[in-house]
Amino acid sequence: MEMLPLDILTDLLQDAVEFSQQGGEILRKYWGKLKDIQEKDFAGDLVTEADKASEEVILGAIHKKHPKHDILSEEAGKITYEDHEFLWVVDPLDGTTNYTHQYPLVSVSIGLLYQGKPIVGVVYNPIYDELFQAARGMGTMMNGHIVNVTKTSTLNKSLLATGFAYDRQENPETNYAEFCHLTHITQGVRRGGSAALDLAFVASGRLEGFWERGLKPWDMAAGVLLVQEAGGVVSDYDMSAWDINSGKILATNGHIHQIISGELQKKHPLP
Repeated sequence: MEMLPLDILTDLLQDAVEFSQQGGEILRKYWGKLKDIQEKDFAGDLVTEADKASEEVILGAIHKKHPKHDILSEEAGKITYEDHEFLWVVDPLDGTTNYTHQYPLVSVSIGLLYQGKPIVGVVYNPIYDELFQAARGMGTMMNGHIVNVTKTSTLNKSLLATGFAYDRQENPETNYAEFCHLTHITQGVRRGGSAALDLAFVASGRLEGFWERGLKPWDMAAGVLLVQEAGGVVSDYDMSAWDINSGKILATNGHIHQIISGELQKKHPLP
């Protein structure tokens, strides 16, 4: 991948921060005031007026500032312009179910891909006002302070997170057994409900690892870079290269990556 000049990368990161804060302002506006909650393809896969309003503001801001860049967003889908080397990947509200219940683990996730690789990532929780940001080669920060993954090297001292796909009632491939197994051999497994925040928490040392299947590009595009720039490792379950379109991800502090990968590849019957 061709490297961009530092000043351009810095400007793109600042743009992503501003876009996320604009979306976050919308989410705060609708917090506790929703009137229109709809289900999409699967039970529990929700969309609200907050998702749509946040997306409209973010996509409008991106197009105004970068009118030739392509955009991929959860509700709007793929929007193609002229400069296909740049792709903004947007989740205007990650954790919609949490949001509808006023459970404050929600986020705006904005990643920028250049030649197919993440170069900028921002995850913003507007309820707690926590901003996680990274750019390729520039490290990861939370609210202006540099953060790094933990140095924990054993599972029995690790805290993990995962999530369960919306199609879990129809799709026989779930991670229920993995969840139970890893719960037994770690200090615990959390299910936060926002993959973008789970990745941000690995990057900032709140978690040692995160795995999930059934994800979309907008769930991962920003958080992957946060983890990598904080010193962590991201891959598929079998430690092969992470693919933004695979739906699977394993993200850890690096020290337990091979161990968790091995556990995920074993067959674990439900207890």
